[in-house]
Amino acid sequence: MAKELARELINSGVHFGHGVSRWNPKMAPFIFAKRGNIHIIDVKETLRGILIAKKLLAEIVSSGKDVVFVGTKRQAQKAVEAAAKKCGMHFVSHRWLGGMLTNFRTIRSQLQRLEQLEAMAEDGALESESKKQASRLKRETRRITANLSGVRNMSRLPGAVVAVDARKEYLALR
Repeated sequence: MAKELARELINSGVHFGHGVSRWNPKMAPFIFAKRGNIHIIDVKETLRGILIAKKLLAEIVSSGKDVVFVGTKRQAQKAVEAAAKKCGMHFVSHRWLGGMLTNFRTIRSQLQRLEQLEAMAEDGALESESKKQASRLKRETRRITANLSGVRNMSRLPGAVVAVDARKEYLALR
């Protein structure tokens, strides 16, 4: 299993690191070699971290808690959505709203508002509104759907948050 995963990581190019000019002494344990002007990352260390994360997530999910995947970078959005849907967990791929976990009651109220707006659209009540009001309500529906569609079925706080990029998702990790 580990050899197959290591081979997969190498084939996908995970071992290519930063340029040598971006050297940071904290990177030393994770660098395997230097080729040209690029550091080659030690795949064994990456694999060790992946296996530890896998064990931790398996523990959390087996205890009955949920996991939220967060990846709002353009190149990570589709991958995060696909991975979360594949394992039946929640995701945030558009924008992390401040207080999404600490102020969960407000997020639930926004989701109830989304349900109201969708019910209005189904009943035809949206068409009976003026053009301007109908446009505002449709815009509100699009905004809430974009921001909260991945956490729509989340009824309680998650056991873990998996972030794609710690620098980009600093709000989610605080």
